[in-house]
Amino acid sequence: MIVTTTPCVEDKTIRKYCGVVAGEVILSADVFKDMFAGIRYLTGGRAGSNERELQKAREVALSELQAHATKLGANAVVGVALAYEILGTTHSMLLVTASGTAVVLN
Repeated sequence: MIVTTTPCVEDKTIRKYCGVVAGEVILSADVFKDMFAGIRYLTGGRAGSNERELQKAREVALSELQAHATKLGANAVVGVALAYEILGTTHSMLLVTASGTAVVLN
């Protein structure tokens, strides 16, 4: 399945719009706290384990997005956007969301 941030796919025609689709993942408090602890001391290095958790969350959100598109009969998702939001009264969770428009391409 083609998944793109652009509103169209080069050399393809959108034959049908199937609807808006999304996938969401919430990272727990422990991962979130570790992530910000790592960011505080990041002056010359990178927090590899935190980056891997965020990458995994993004991949799961995109996978859910594709699964929803497939259920609608789509073969692509265009206009994909990723969003990250802090949740909870203690700001202890991170929501990763992927959304886009499911379409059928020629």
